[in-house]
Amino acid sequence: MLAGIGESARINVRITETAWAFLTMRNLLLAATLMSIATITPAVADFSSCVNGLKAAARKSGISRAVVAEALDGVRYDEEVLRRSRSQPEFKTPIWDYLGFLVDEERVEDGRAVMREHDRILRAAEDRFGVNRYVIAAVWGVESNYGQDTGKFFLPHALANLVCAGGRRTKFWRGELLATLKIVDRGDLRMNKLYGSWAGAFGQTQFIPSTYLRLAVDFDGDGRRDLVDSVADALGSTANYLKRAGWKRGESWMIEVKAPRGYKGPKGRRNRASLASWAKRGVVRADGKRLSGGTNAALLLPAGSRGPGFLVFRNFNAIYAYNHAESYALAISYLADRIAGYPALRTPWPTDDPPLSRAERLHLQELLIAQGYDIGEADGKIGPITRAAIKKAEQAFGMKPTGRPGGKIYKKLGGG
Repeated sequence: MLAGIGESARINVRITETAWAFLTMRNLLLAATLMSIATITPAVADFSSCVNGLKAAARKSGISRAVVAEALDGVRYDEEVLRRSRSQPEFKTPIWDYLGFLVDEERVEDGRAVMREHDRILRAAEDRFGVNRYVIAAVWGVESNYGQDTGKFFLPHALANLVCAGGRRTKFWRGELLATLKIVDRGDLRMNKLYGSWAGAFGQTQFIPSTYLRLAVDFDGDGRRDLVDSVADALGSTANYLKRAGWKRGESWMIEVKAPRGYKGPKGRRNRASLASWAKRGVVRADGKRLSGGTNAALLLPAGSRGPGFLVFRNFNAIYAYNHAESYALAISYLADRIAGYPALRTPWPTDDPPLSRAERLHLQELLIAQGYDIGEADGKIGPITRAAIKKAEQAFGMKPTGRPGGKIYKKLGGG
């Protein structure tokens, strides 16, 4: 607490050098405290008033008093939630880094293992909803590492902070908060299960609360829709989501292709044409097989014509609907292919600084720590502190400071 007062004093109190001689430490702390109280009290009052308004709105919507109290009594201002909501990436993640992290050999092997373990559930979901079981497993792997990383934020508190911060998405966050409380009120989950991302996604396949209410299914037949502890409910609900998003039974989702060097023709998820039309434009399958037929597809070149290309079909759009990002849908599609036994990408990415797997990222952090860089505990997750350390290491080696966890700095530090 005293450290916080000291910061407020340095920021808010202007004191001349002469005045310093006459101020005792006690007086200085008192002055800083009064200034801090004057600065933060209105914000605290506004936050408290906002939370009380949310409680009233929840009760008005029919949620029991006990659930509202358990969810929102004791909610506090959470700077981390708000920082994450407004933060911008420090640099644009290259597609090879994105896929290198999400579709490494460890995740592929883990995916094959969980498919063997939960074969009956996955086949039942595929049979009922028509969604390919490898894609269902890939969503599970990317969203929560097969249920191992589901998030640390208590949803009612995180969402209350987002609502009370204001902004253009206030109405959305309010709706998600009420949906969260309804999940508990109807008996699907207990309150202590509501932990997930800062933005409200939770469970083994990371549904947002309103989607949970609309599309979650009781796939294990126990009378509850539990996407936290029931693998069957989570995988069945994911299949239901993809079916509702337009998935077509028995159809493909993506194939790797190669475009001509310097290709300037149509591309992008909305520019669809027949496979025969793409063949006429010089696009070929990466495995050497000829493109032919009238099936429509769109061409994605995430790294330009020098890198891997992908022809994506309408089932790709169902995957895209899960997170509205082409890179995300590519990761799901590629992981599904790899789990199913297809080889790694045949065309290399156009970079001389290859991406690192999760195991290599963890080792990179361990190497940084061993060489005196204070980044805390190594966990394989590359955040701003690790990136700052990478920049310092790059400078020490005479490299351009990027902060990127790539193969070059990894080797310089002794990895590889």
